[in-house]
Amino acid sequence: MTKQKMPMIHRSLLFVPGHRPERFDKAAASGAHQVVLDLEDAVAPDAKSEARQMIAAWLKQGGQAMVRVNAADSPWHAEDIRMLHSIPGVGVMLPKACKDSLASLVKDLPGRPVIALLETVRGYLQLRDVCAIRGLDRIAFGSLDFGSESGIADEVDALTTVRTTIVLESAYAGLQAPIDGVSTEFNDVERMRSDVLRSKQLGFGGKLCIHPRQVAAVNDAFLPTAEEYDWAQRVLVAFEQSKGAATAIDGKMIDRPVVDHAQRIIADSDHRSPQY
Repeated sequence: MTKQKMPMIHRSLLFVPGHRPERFDKAAASGAHQVVLDLEDAVAPDAKSEARQMIAAWLKQGGQAMVRVNAADSPWHAEDIRMLHSIPGVGVMLPKACKDSLASLVKDLPGRPVIALLETVRGYLQLRDVCAIRGLDRIAFGSLDFGSESGIADEVDALTTVRTTIVLESAYAGLQAPIDGVSTEFNDVERMRSDVLRSKQLGFGGKLCIHPRQVAAVNDAFLPTAEEYDWAQRVLVAFEQSKGAATAIDGKMIDRPVVDHAQRIIADSDHRSPQY
Protein backbone atom coordinates (compact mmCIF):
# COMPACT_ATOMS: atom_id res chain seq x y z
CA MET A 1 0.00 0.00 0.00
CA THR A 2 1.35 3.44 -0.89
CA LYS A 3 1.19 5.69 2.13
CA GLN A 4 0.55 9.37 1.54
CA LYS A 5 2.94 11.54 3.54
CA MET A 6 1.14 14.26 5.46
CA PRO A 7 2.77 17.24 7.18
CA MET A 8 3.22 17.16 10.93
CA ILE A 9 0.76 19.18 12.98
CA HIS A 10 2.32 20.77 16.05
CA ARG A 11 0.36 19.43 19.02
CA SER A 12 2.38 20.75 21.97
CA LEU A 13 3.60 24.36 21.98
CA LEU A 14 5.79 25.18 24.97
CA PHE A 15 6.25 28.76 26.18
CA VAL A 16 9.70 29.71 27.49
CA PRO A 17 10.43 33.10 29.11
CA GLY A 18 12.61 35.09 26.75
CA HIS A 19 14.89 36.32 29.53
CA ARG A 20 15.80 32.78 30.63
CA PRO A 21 18.25 31.57 27.95
CA GLU A 22 19.40 28.69 30.17
CA ARG A 23 15.98 27.14 29.50
CA PHE A 24 16.02 27.44 25.71
CA ASP A 25 17.98 24.25 24.97
CA LYS A 26 16.09 22.33 27.65
CA ALA A 27 12.80 23.35 26.05
CA ALA A 28 14.05 22.30 22.63
CA ALA A 29 14.88 18.86 24.08
CA SER A 30 11.58 18.51 25.98
CA GLY A 31 9.71 16.74 23.20
CA ALA A 32 7.56 19.80 22.51
CA HIS A 33 6.57 20.01 18.87
CA GLN A 34 7.08 23.78 18.92
CA VAL A 35 9.02 25.99 21.33
CA VAL A 36 7.66 29.54 21.73
CA LEU A 37 10.16 32.04 23.11
CA ASP A 38 8.08 34.61 24.96
CA LEU A 39 8.66 38.36 24.92
CA GLU A 40 5.22 39.19 26.28
CA ASP A 41 3.60 38.07 29.55
CA ALA A 42 6.58 36.16 30.94
CA VAL A 43 8.98 39.12 30.68
CA ALA A 44 8.87 42.23 32.89
CA PRO A 45 8.99 45.61 31.14
CA ASP A 46 12.53 46.37 32.28
CA ALA A 47 13.75 43.00 30.93
CA LYS A 48 12.22 43.23 27.45
CA SER A 49 15.33 44.59 25.71
CA GLU A 50 17.64 42.03 27.26
CA ALA A 51 15.24 39.21 26.46
CA ARG A 52 15.08 40.35 22.85
CA GLN A 53 18.87 40.21 22.60
CA MET A 54 19.02 36.75 24.20
CA ILE A 55 16.38 35.35 21.86
CA ALA A 56 18.06 36.82 18.78
CA ALA A 57 21.45 35.39 19.78
CA TRP A 58 20.06 31.88 20.34
CA LEU A 59 18.09 31.84 17.09
CA LYS A 60 21.03 33.14 15.07
CA GLN A 61 23.13 30.30 16.48
CA GLY A 62 20.71 27.79 14.99
CA GLY A 63 18.07 27.47 17.70
CA GLN A 64 14.64 26.39 16.44
CA ALA A 65 11.62 28.21 17.88
CA MET A 66 8.98 30.76 17.13
CA VAL A 67 8.63 34.04 19.05
CA ARG A 68 5.65 35.49 20.85
CA VAL A 69 6.03 39.22 20.37
CA ASN A 70 4.37 41.89 22.46
CA ALA A 71 0.91 43.09 21.45
CA ALA A 72 0.64 45.58 18.60
CA ASP A 73 -0.57 48.37 20.89
CA SER A 74 2.31 47.94 23.35
CA PRO A 75 5.45 50.13 23.44
CA TRP A 76 7.68 47.10 22.74
CA HIS A 77 6.03 45.71 19.60
CA ALA A 78 7.98 47.73 17.04
CA GLU A 79 11.33 46.64 18.50
CA ASP A 80 10.20 43.02 18.52
CA ILE A 81 9.34 43.22 14.83
CA ARG A 82 12.64 44.93 14.07
CA MET A 83 14.49 42.09 15.78
CA LEU A 84 12.61 39.47 13.77
CA HIS A 85 13.53 41.23 10.54
CA SER A 86 17.14 40.29 11.30
CA ILE A 87 16.27 36.56 11.55
CA PRO A 88 14.58 35.39 8.32
CA GLY A 89 12.02 32.63 8.48
CA VAL A 90 11.38 32.60 12.23
CA GLY A 91 7.71 32.12 13.05
CA VAL A 92 5.76 34.60 15.14
CA MET A 93 2.85 34.43 17.56
CA LEU A 94 0.80 37.62 17.86
CA PRO A 95 -0.98 38.16 21.19
CA LYS A 96 -4.30 39.99 21.48
CA ALA A 97 -4.74 39.51 17.75
CA CYS A 98 -7.46 41.38 15.92
CA LYS A 99 -8.11 42.06 12.25
CA ASP A 100 -5.97 45.19 12.00
CA SER A 101 -3.01 44.04 14.10
CA LEU A 102 -2.77 40.71 12.28
CA ALA A 103 -3.01 42.32 8.84
CA SER A 104 -0.19 44.68 9.81
CA LEU A 105 2.01 41.86 11.12
CA VAL A 106 1.73 39.61 8.05
CA LYS A 107 2.53 42.65 5.90
CA ASP A 108 5.60 43.47 8.00
CA LEU A 109 6.82 39.85 8.13
CA PRO A 110 5.69 38.19 4.89
CA GLY A 111 6.21 34.49 4.40
CA ARG A 112 6.58 33.63 8.09
CA PRO A 113 4.62 30.99 9.99
CA VAL A 114 2.07 33.04 11.93
CA ILE A 115 -0.14 32.07 14.86
CA ALA A 116 -2.77 34.55 16.00
CA LEU A 117 -3.41 34.37 19.74
CA LEU A 118 -7.10 35.10 20.13
CA GLU A 119 -7.62 36.34 23.68
CA THR A 120 -9.81 39.44 23.50
CA VAL A 121 -13.52 39.95 22.95
CA ARG A 122 -12.69 42.23 20.03
CA GLY A 123 -10.63 39.52 18.35
CA TYR A 124 -13.34 36.94 18.90
CA LEU A 125 -16.04 39.14 17.40
CA GLN A 126 -13.77 39.70 14.39
CA LEU A 127 -12.89 36.01 14.16
CA ARG A 128 -14.07 35.38 10.60
CA ASP A 129 -12.16 38.40 9.32
CA VAL A 130 -9.08 37.36 11.30
CA CYS A 131 -9.17 33.83 9.89
CA ALA A 132 -9.51 35.18 6.36
CA ILE A 133 -6.24 37.17 6.48
CA ARG A 134 -3.79 35.72 4.02
CA GLY A 135 -0.57 34.61 5.69
CA LEU A 136 -2.19 33.29 8.86
CA ASP A 137 -1.46 29.64 9.61
CA ARG A 138 -3.35 28.99 12.79
CA ILE A 139 -5.40 30.37 15.68
CA ALA A 140 -4.46 29.78 19.32
CA PHE A 141 -6.98 30.44 22.07
CA GLY A 142 -5.74 32.59 24.95
CA SER A 143 -8.43 31.28 27.26
CA LEU A 144 -7.14 32.83 30.49
CA ASP A 145 -6.99 36.39 29.15
CA PHE A 146 -10.26 35.93 27.29
CA GLY A 147 -11.98 34.75 30.44
CA SER A 148 -10.57 37.65 32.41
CA GLU A 149 -11.82 40.26 29.92
CA SER A 150 -15.17 38.65 29.16
CA GLY A 151 -15.98 37.62 32.72
CA ILE A 152 -16.69 34.06 31.55
CA ALA A 153 -14.93 31.58 33.82
CA ASP A 154 -13.04 28.83 31.99
CA GLU A 155 -14.77 26.13 33.99
CA VAL A 156 -16.82 23.09 32.92
CA ASP A 157 -18.54 24.06 29.62
CA ALA A 158 -18.74 27.84 30.06
CA LEU A 159 -16.40 28.57 27.12
CA THR A 160 -17.43 25.65 24.91
CA THR A 161 -19.35 27.88 22.52
CA VAL A 162 -16.31 30.10 22.09
CA ARG A 163 -14.05 27.10 21.53
CA THR A 164 -16.30 25.44 18.96
CA THR A 165 -16.64 28.73 17.08
CA ILE A 166 -12.85 29.00 16.87
CA VAL A 167 -12.67 25.44 15.53
CA LEU A 168 -15.43 25.99 12.97
CA GLU A 169 -14.13 29.33 11.71
CA SER A 170 -10.63 27.85 11.38
CA ALA A 171 -12.01 24.96 9.35
CA TYR A 172 -14.10 27.29 7.20
CA ALA A 173 -11.00 29.37 6.39
CA GLY A 174 -8.90 26.30 5.60
CA LEU A 175 -6.51 26.87 8.50
CA GLN A 176 -4.81 24.17 10.54
CA ALA A 177 -6.84 22.95 13.50
CA PRO A 178 -6.50 25.58 16.26
CA ILE A 179 -4.52 25.35 19.49
CA ASP A 180 -6.34 25.36 22.82
CA GLY A 181 -5.26 27.49 25.78
CA VAL A 182 -3.03 26.55 28.68
CA SER A 183 -3.93 24.44 31.68
CA THR A 184 -2.46 25.99 34.81
CA GLU A 185 -2.03 22.64 36.58
CA PHE A 186 1.26 20.96 35.62
CA ASN A 187 1.77 18.43 38.43
CA ASP A 188 -1.42 16.41 37.86
CA VAL A 189 -0.79 14.30 34.75
CA GLU A 190 -4.28 12.79 34.68
CA ARG A 191 -5.93 16.19 34.93
CA MET A 192 -3.74 17.42 32.09
CA ARG A 193 -4.60 14.42 29.95
CA SER A 194 -8.30 14.96 30.63
CA ASP A 195 -8.00 18.61 29.57
CA VAL A 196 -6.22 17.66 26.35
CA LEU A 197 -8.71 14.95 25.44
CA ARG A 198 -11.49 17.49 25.90
CA SER A 199 -9.68 19.90 23.56
CA LYS A 200 -9.24 17.12 21.01
CA GLN A 201 -12.93 16.18 21.30
CA LEU A 202 -13.90 19.77 20.50
CA GLY A 203 -11.76 19.76 17.35
CA PHE A 204 -8.59 21.48 18.52
CA GLY A 205 -5.35 20.24 17.04
CA GLY A 206 -2.93 21.20 19.79
CA LYS A 207 -2.50 22.81 23.18
CA LEU A 208 -0.36 25.56 24.68
CA CYS A 209 1.97 24.44 27.47
CA ILE A 210 3.55 26.49 30.25
CA HIS A 211 5.76 23.77 31.75
CA PRO A 212 7.83 20.91 30.26
CA ARG A 213 5.91 18.43 32.44
CA GLN A 214 2.81 19.12 30.36
CA VAL A 215 4.39 18.24 27.03
CA ALA A 216 4.29 14.44 27.24
CA ALA A 217 0.64 14.46 28.32
CA VAL A 218 -0.30 16.65 25.35
CA ASN A 219 1.66 14.61 22.82
CA ASP A 220 0.32 11.33 24.17
CA ALA A 221 -3.33 12.42 24.29
CA PHE A 222 -3.26 13.43 20.63
CA LEU A 223 -1.80 10.09 19.52
CA PRO A 224 -4.32 7.68 17.95
CA THR A 225 -5.19 4.61 19.96
CA ALA A 226 -4.15 1.15 18.75
CA GLU A 227 -7.75 0.53 17.70
CA GLU A 228 -7.87 3.76 15.69
CA TYR A 229 -4.58 2.94 13.98
CA ASP A 230 -5.74 -0.57 13.06
CA TRP A 231 -9.01 0.81 11.65
CA ALA A 232 -7.15 3.43 9.60
CA GLN A 233 -4.82 0.85 8.09
CA ARG A 234 -7.73 -1.36 7.10
CA VAL A 235 -9.55 1.59 5.53
CA LEU A 236 -6.55 2.57 3.41
CA VAL A 237 -5.91 -1.02 2.30
CA ALA A 238 -9.56 -1.50 1.34
CA PHE A 239 -9.68 1.82 -0.51
CA GLU A 240 -6.53 1.02 -2.48
CA GLN A 241 -7.77 -2.45 -3.36
CA SER A 242 -11.06 -1.02 -4.57
CA LYS A 243 -9.14 1.41 -6.86
CA GLY A 244 -11.41 4.23 -5.75
CA ALA A 245 -14.67 2.35 -6.23
CA ALA A 246 -17.30 2.16 -3.52
CA THR A 247 -16.38 -0.26 -0.76
CA ALA A 248 -17.09 -0.84 2.91
CA ILE A 249 -15.37 -1.69 6.21
CA ASP A 250 -17.26 -3.12 9.19
CA GLY A 251 -20.50 -2.61 7.32
CA LYS A 252 -19.85 1.11 6.77
CA MET A 253 -19.29 2.84 3.45
CA ILE A 254 -15.82 4.25 2.76
CA ASP A 255 -15.71 7.56 0.91
CA ARG A 256 -13.13 10.31 0.51
CA PRO A 257 -13.76 12.03 3.90
CA VAL A 258 -13.32 8.66 5.64
CA VAL A 259 -10.07 8.04 3.74
CA ASP A 260 -8.80 11.52 4.62
CA HIS A 261 -9.55 10.84 8.28
CA ALA A 262 -7.69 7.53 8.11
CA GLN A 263 -4.67 9.22 6.51
CA ARG A 264 -4.58 11.78 9.32
CA ILE A 265 -4.61 9.00 11.91
CA ILE A 266 -1.67 7.26 10.22
CA ALA A 267 0.20 10.55 9.95
CA ASP A 268 -0.30 11.30 13.64
CA SER A 269 0.99 7.83 14.50
CA ASP A 270 4.08 8.36 12.34
CA HIS A 271 4.87 11.71 13.95
CA ARG A 272 5.46 10.36 17.45
CA SER A 273 7.80 12.39 19.61
CA PRO A 274 11.24 10.71 20.00
CA GLN A 275 10.56 10.11 23.70
CA TYR A 276 7.83 7.61 22.88
